Amino acid sequence: MKDTQSRFLRQSAQSGAEFEKRTDLWGILRLDPTLATLLATATGIGLLALYSASGADTAMTMKQASSFMIGFVVMMVFARIPPSTYAYISPWFYGGGVILLVGVALFGEIRMGAQRWITIPGVTSVQPSEFLKLAMPMMLAWYLSMRPLPLRAMDIVICFGLILIPAGLIAEQPDLGTAILVFASGFFVLFLAGLPWKLMGGLAAIFAAVAPFAWHMLHDYQQRRILTLFDPESDPLGNGWNIIQSKTAIGSGGLFGKGWLDGSQSHLHFLPEGHTDFIIAAYSEEFGYIGVIVLIALYLAILGRAFQIATQAQTSYGRLLAGAITLSFFVYVFVNAGMVSGILPVVGVPLPFISYGGTAIITLMSGFGVLMSIQAHRKLMG
Repeated sequence: MKDTQSRFLRQSAQSGAEFEKRTDLWGILRLDPTLATLLATATGIGLLALYSASGADTAMTMKQASSFMIGFVVMMVFARIPPSTYAYISPWFYGGGVILLVGVALFGEIRMGAQRWITIPGVTSVQPSEFLKLAMPMMLAWYLSMRPLPLRAMDIVICFGLILIPAGLIAEQPDLGTAILVFASGFFVLFLAGLPWKLMGGLAAIFAAVAPFAWHMLHDYQQRRILTLFDPESDPLGNGWNIIQSKTAIGSGGLFGKGWLDGSQSHLHFLPEGHTDFIIAAYSEEFGYIGVIVLIALYLAILGRAFQIATQAQTSYGRLLAGAITLSFFVYVFVNAGMVSGILPVVGVPLPFISYGGTAIITLMSGFGVLMSIQAHRKLMG
């Protein structure tokens, strides 16, 4: 009997030590195992989809894989930085991003009709608007975490000023898609801080009132995209081509899809930008309705875990920032899926983890690194 008890205790101790070792590994990396596993799964699906959508372009797929590797390294680095450090650098990060946006307006490079990049001599060219996707919620979370609740009118005015300055500079480049994402990331912080519903209703009414005047401030191609949304068949070989071919690809996939590497719309080049903004259409054609459901379920799982981290944060700054990052991720998915399916205008928002693009991936993984930091240091404080 004593031998049995001793053997049981030894096995329990060994199992406990192994559990602690596994826990310590995640603890050393400062990564949340659930969220990290979900992100890795999304990465794998993204590479499979890109390889097919790009016409089996190995070089493009390997470049995307390299971006994912860099993104995961950045995420691990960001996860090790305490949230208090992020709070300290928030105004400096935001201020530096706005200065770079002004630099883009004055000295930026023009590529494909847009002035979005600025060259750092001897280094590389950067797109400062990507920085604001993270700098914006960091700034507002820092500002509001030091203010009493409920929000005062002056604080709300200041926050909208902080949001509109970079969003306006980005829209002027022109880059309406990124401007919307930056605006949304800041607005979500205000919403989570307790922005009154009556005020949001008033803002919606004001927006509706000024929309006719704002229409004339849009560029011609932006106006055409909005008009095409309501009647893409009016210009089937021009502005309506993207939406028509996208819907065709999605519908032709049926329930189970045509199979990986067997999509005709993207491989025969009917689907434009099939490896970037419209990649979910190529994915739908090959994996069908079931494949789309799996992808949506994966996105929902990521959102669910991210919201859980936000609700468990121990500081006001952490809760506001984590919540805003999570809601911003939802906007990325919703806007891309909406524009590809024809319920939203085409604004050039990539699908997270699936669309090709290194800068967007690294920015996205940086945000998840901040989430990991908030979760890891909550445990350390607990």
